[in-house]
Amino acid sequence: MTTSLPEFDHQAFLSVVTQQAGVYRMYDLDQTIIYVGKAKDLKKRLSSYFRKDVGSNKTKALVKQISAIDVTVTHTEGEALILENNYIKKYQPKYNILLRDDKTYPYLLITDHQHPKLGLHRGGKKVKGDYFGPYPTVGAVWQSLRLMQKLFPIRQCEDSYYRARSRPCLQYQLNRCSAPCVNKISDNDYLQQVELAKLFLKGKSSTVIEHLVSKMEKSSIELDFENAAKYRDQISTLRKVQQQQYVSGIAAELDVIGIFRDKSQVCIHLLFIRDHKILGSKSYFPSIPAGTEDNEIVQAFISQHYFGQDIKAGKIPKEIILPFSIDHLDEFRTLLSDQANYEVKLSFKVRSERANYIKLANTNAESALVTKNSHKESMQARFTALNEVFDLENGINRIECFDISHTMGQQTIASNVVFNQEGPLKSDYRRYNVHGITPGDDYAAMAFALNKRYGKVTDIDKLPDIVFIDGGKGQLAKAEHFFNELNLDRTPLLVGVAKGESRKPGLETLILAGSHQLITLPGNSPALHLVQHIRDESHRFAIAGHRAKRQKVSKKSVLESIPGIGAKKRQTLLKYLGGLQEVVKADITSLEKVPGISSDLAEIIYNTLHDN
Repeated sequence: MTTSLPEFDHQAFLSVVTQQAGVYRMYDLDQTIIYVGKAKDLKKRLSSYFRKDVGSNKTKALVKQISAIDVTVTHTEGEALILENNYIKKYQPKYNILLRDDKTYPYLLITDHQHPKLGLHRGGKKVKGDYFGPYPTVGAVWQSLRLMQKLFPIRQCEDSYYRARSRPCLQYQLNRCSAPCVNKISDNDYLQQVELAKLFLKGKSSTVIEHLVSKMEKSSIELDFENAAKYRDQISTLRKVQQQQYVSGIAAELDVIGIFRDKSQVCIHLLFIRDHKILGSKSYFPSIPAGTEDNEIVQAFISQHYFGQDIKAGKIPKEIILPFSIDHLDEFRTLLSDQANYEVKLSFKVRSERANYIKLANTNAESALVTKNSHKESMQARFTALNEVFDLENGINRIECFDISHTMGQQTIASNVVFNQEGPLKSDYRRYNVHGITPGDDYAAMAFALNKRYGKVTDIDKLPDIVFIDGGKGQLAKAEHFFNELNLDRTPLLVGVAKGESRKPGLETLILAGSHQLITLPGNSPALHLVQHIRDESHRFAIAGHRAKRQKVSKKSVLESIPGIGAKKRQTLLKYLGGLQEVVKADITSLEKVPGISSDLAEIIYNTLHDN
């Protein structure tokens, strides 16, 4: 039996709604926000939804779902656009176009220290210094950092590492750092290199070369041939980089938006050009409701990409190239200029250099969508092949896999990775810090992880169809016992993944729960490839978490565990005695001689270190 939604009394609502600018939110019967919109005149815009001929099928489907509408009045349409964007990101309404990508872009940062550091920065600009970017990906930042190491010998190490140096590190030996930490370069010469790096990052490489040429000539005149040779090599490297990266033309700072659509799927490709260089690019795959026009997609992209909390961080370029004209073009241009505090151009009828860029962006959008679909089809074929092995009545839609990683029982981490028919679902990945078990007991660690993941599950629809356990019969038996105790209405299929005797890929054996039947799949089986992919991803995710935890512990000094020893006293002990090994070797009398260390505290330090 089907029930229809109670009809929304739009006439009563429209009779009292304001004609001011603002944002409206539409709700369904469950009071879930299904659409967010903005309007210069709320009454006029909302009235258009309830005409006899509302236009597209998308709008008709939306109107049928409405059970309530509320509005927020704003002073200007610009404020409404920003508020609309915030609501879309917060509520993810199903009838809005959703980018699902709201990460902060990374920057290059040169800090404001005595010896400034060059490095990656992401997040708020709380650190004092000069920021360069934004960059499209972290990979683009690392690529730039590697290049900068070859060009300018500026330190890229962490401050803690820099302060602790007593002799030059490997980067100095490789001529990638001038070692200001141990005074291998004067403060003045180091700061000159920093200023040159800043000029280069601002796109003024010609100015940098001119400065270095004058320095080289001066060194030659003064017969300082060693420094002259260094400047010569630096100039040569800079000229090669300039040839590789320079883009002829006048495109100094712009973004290029390309679009490709295939039925209900769409890809938007954003090309970043800064300081006359193609800095990088990024593809977006927005979720679009049926019947959405290309014009709406590009408008939504501009709104969600350029209007947010970090808009004043240099995210808005001076020019944006569009694939075609959009509605409200002048309005968007004004709003972007107001937000950026400088004039922003929106261009679509372009020629020569810009026309080549838009062609490149559209081609990349098509290529990215084809690649994504190819991967998706391959993954679906693997899911189908795996279901032919297990023959589940409702098919396989979600798979989870668990793995354990530790070193001699220490810093144990359990991983839980999730795959659906589109591949890895990384938003659902989880890591668990395993504690309260006997170190090295993998069975207990597996039980801990399963309890963390499924111990409080109330909705069986959120359970996977298959749970893979990376291990043999012992690990699998532990999982079986756990689910038997859990007593759920529906239990996922449990499968152990045991490595072959030689532990080589392709020799894995699957172990079915219950019967413990062994299943060996051919090496060329798509089903086996899927199992290997999931198992390897689970293994990678567990090891990455374990290494991070182990590294964190290794950086912790044994002195930190001693009561009464704070940061200053630790530093005094290490400096006075010459390092941790000397502190461990020292007797109580030697410890008492350290400034600030009493006889009682010296005894506590000695006993703690030697008990350990």
